[in-house]
Amino acid sequence: MRDDPVATALVTRAAHGEEQAWDALVERYAPLIWSICRSHRLGGADAGDVGQRVWLQLADHLDTVRDPAALPRWLDTTTRQECARVRRAPRGAPAAGPAPDAGTISDQPARTGEQQLLAAERHAALREAFARLPRCCQQLITLLIQDPPLPDATISARLNISAGSIGPNRRRCLDRLRRDPAIAALISAPARN
Repeated sequence: MRDDPVATALVTRAAHGEEQAWDALVERYAPLIWSICRSHRLGGADAGDVGQRVWLQLADHLDTVRDPAALPRWLDTTTRQECARVRRAPRGAPAAGPAPDAGTISDQPARTGEQQLLAAERHAALREAFARLPRCCQQLITLLIQDPPLPDATISARLNISAGSIGPNRRRCLDRLRRDPAIAALISAPARN
């Protein structure tokens, strides 16, 4: 796991009771927990329950975290264990249990957790950058990524632009997205395994 000074600072500040740091931790790592729940094919309610249990366990143990850089791995392992409990539990039975011990974390889930964390970070950066685009670019990109794809005539009619201007507008919007600081940082970051 890469050394992440921001995560280390957030864990330290949250352990000392700073609510904003806790909120930032949740915002930063909630996509990781959600993606693990989705990979276990949990529905929204079950995924929400798992997330609550994971965050409660972290809150109970935050002051004993020795290596803040290992937090994503701990969240990965704890979330996987909670997902397994939910899937094994009879409907309506609580699925809470003890938090994993650092010695029980294997290397394979750590690589998977790191990959999921990187994907969650990329998605978060993309959401931030997309939110900063002008509304016209947001609308155009949203229509262009529909599945199944929309015909240019439909996009043209919905946005009240000529069909011939869709391509140039798309290019300008995507260039603007690439120049956003959140995306530029991802593009220029060294490749990580």
